[in-house]
Amino acid sequence: MIPRRRIAITGIGMVTPVGHDAPTTWANLRAGRGGFGHIQQFDARTFPVRIGAEVKSFKPEAVICDRNLLKFASRSHAFALAAAEEALTDAGIRPDPSTGHRWGFSAGAGMMGVAFSELESVHAFCGQNGDFEPDGLLNSGFPADPVAFCRSQTNAGLGLLTRHFGIRGYATAVHTACASGGQALGTALKVMRRGLTDFMLAGGYDSMLNPMGLSGFCLLGALSVDNDTPERASRPFDKTRNGFVLGEGAGFLVLEEWEAARARGARIYAELAGDGNSLSSYRITDSHPSGDGPIQAMQQALSDAAMEPENVDYVNAHGTSTPMNDRSECAALRAVFGPQIECLAVSSTKSCMGHLIAAAGAVEAGVCALAIRDGIAPVNANLLQTDPECDVNIVLGQSRPLRIRAAISNSLGFGGSNSCLVFRHPDEVAAPRRCDRGQPATP
Repeated sequence: MIPRRRIAITGIGMVTPVGHDAPTTWANLRAGRGGFGHIQQFDARTFPVRIGAEVKSFKPEAVICDRNLLKFASRSHAFALAAAEEALTDAGIRPDPSTGHRWGFSAGAGMMGVAFSELESVHAFCGQNGDFEPDGLLNSGFPADPVAFCRSQTNAGLGLLTRHFGIRGYATAVHTACASGGQALGTALKVMRRGLTDFMLAGGYDSMLNPMGLSGFCLLGALSVDNDTPERASRPFDKTRNGFVLGEGAGFLVLEEWEAARARGARIYAELAGDGNSLSSYRITDSHPSGDGPIQAMQQALSDAAMEPENVDYVNAHGTSTPMNDRSECAALRAVFGPQIECLAVSSTKSCMGHLIAAAGAVEAGVCALAIRDGIAPVNANLLQTDPECDVNIVLGQSRPLRIRAAISNSLGFGGSNSCLVFRHPDEVAAPRRCDRGQPATP
């Protein structure tokens, strides 16, 4: 039987509401500093929710010199380009003409591919009753930006980034709402194990902080309405929580075959060791109170990593700060980890960054790798009154020094998509792959 490839994380890049790069983001998460405030990108005064977690003072032209590239980039694409460039620079390796075909790309693509400003011209070619009028379209000159349609495609970022970085191997854009970033990394893991690529640039990007994105979440009642205290609005697992804070950003990791990374002397943050996915056939917006779907995803990921629950020291929870999600996820954690839950450090870094939607799982994967490297479980900020139904070992007050042998990251999305990733400390020896029901393990 061919040994299964181990996959190393050798590069990390982030653009988030608490930092324009990974070191700044990680420092602020460790300190429990948040990135919340009143929305500045548009006038939100007439909305019931007027707060968000914006990427502030980000200037794409400062990190992306190619003006033609920026012409085709939406706001979230610009975040992605910056985070991907940081990840490749951090890894000290990138595609070139001789290796581009052995590089792959997998990214969680944002839910809003078209900017709201590009939708404002719709009235120019619609009649009084909203019917499409071709003459109105022709006479209006819509779209003012001829590449607006190109930017709006789900795979627009995929084409932009792969072309810019010279990636010519396997490529995919994953869109499973809030689980997108996690499932994109899981896809990259499976692709590399199959030997289709030797390197992967994997992550996620999103920006729904626009009138349409904000309206949708307001109608669902999913957002916190604490407009007067934005700094405390995101408080996962707190008894008084009342919704999440909408954020934006991007995160990318560079993945390499383990032995090749060691041979070139690469710094290895952690091993991407396991991936699990499930679909909650319950409701579009949340999981069953028992945590049924997330339970399956976590169990699959641990099995995939050939790891027992007692080997895990830290969980970066999905932890959105919505009443139902937090209770359901904690129920799932108790079911999977049993008595071990008392020793397992749990935190949600959405308490500082808000919910980055398709980028969330990718950024939080990078957080897990950094937590393993530094031996620190980041704090769950803003928690003052723990919900009795969220009775797990939450990291309170300040970040906790902790040798993390393994960490897991949960991403639970609208539509019932659930993703769990397992990360292992590079000094921990991988356990032999178990074979279920006597069947040979697949590489």
